[in-house]
Amino acid sequence: MTILFTICGRAGSKGFKNKNVKEMNGVPLVYYTLAAIKGYAGRHGEDDIRVAVNTDSKELKDIIKAQKAVCGIEYVRRKEELAGDAVPKIDVIRDTYLAVKGNRAVDVAVDLDITSPLRTVGDVEHAIRELLGNPEYDLVYSVVEARRSPYFNLVEQSADGFFHTVCEGNLTARQQAPKCYELNASIYAYRPEFLEGNIDKAISAYRTGISLMRDYLALDIDSEEDFVMMEMLHRYYIDTQEDMKALYADAKCMRDRDSQTGNDKERRG
Repeated sequence: MTILFTICGRAGSKGFKNKNVKEMNGVPLVYYTLAAIKGYAGRHGEDDIRVAVNTDSKELKDIIKAQKAVCGIEYVRRKEELAGDAVPKIDVIRDTYLAVKGNRAVDVAVDLDITSPLRTVGDVEHAIRELLGNPEYDLVYSVVEARRSPYFNLVEQSADGFFHTVCEGNLTARQQAPKCYELNASIYAYRPEFLEGNIDKAISAYRTGISLMRDYLALDIDSEEDFVMMEMLHRYYIDTQEDMKALYADAKCMRDRDSQTGNDKERRG
């Protein structure tokens, strides 16, 4: 089976400048994504693993090239029309897939978000299993159980000017509400046929499945404050959870090899 992992990160960011090239707990953010891919490849030696990076950031590209643990990475130049704030990420993932597919068949395309370091190899495996185990799914995305419910304690302003629950339910307890999930933007697994088709709606409008992850209280990193809080949570999890600790060790090893390579170049120079 051939798995194509995509990593998409553009230069700059209006909400939090250059967030894709930041370091978290001393390690470049993107190395956590690469460590998850390396871990998956180590557990699935029978699979052909491909990695494609879509970016217009020279700095991000240089950081990725500096490590030697994940080799054979293909690079796709981010098109100018796909670099705006309002561009759906699926358009970038689709462009990446089409650019590198060539004549080699791909069984699953998996996008791993750079700014989601709270993710384990097991999480990646589960998302892929969910997609392959359910032929009716076009895609599977990672979720956590929602802490708030549109039937009970999420409200919006209605036409009458007052604020009511998003979904009508007339419930008296949260436990009565239908089960809801929150997308955490960490993992997206796609069927190639879906990426090759016409995608003109939000991906949640298609035949989607979910891959449930532990609720790490993760934040979208859109500000310096978000990053600081995420780093604190990340430190806690790598101190208390073995799978997170193992992935951190792999990512840290990538950084150390990167540093050693740089030192060797300086000595030779």
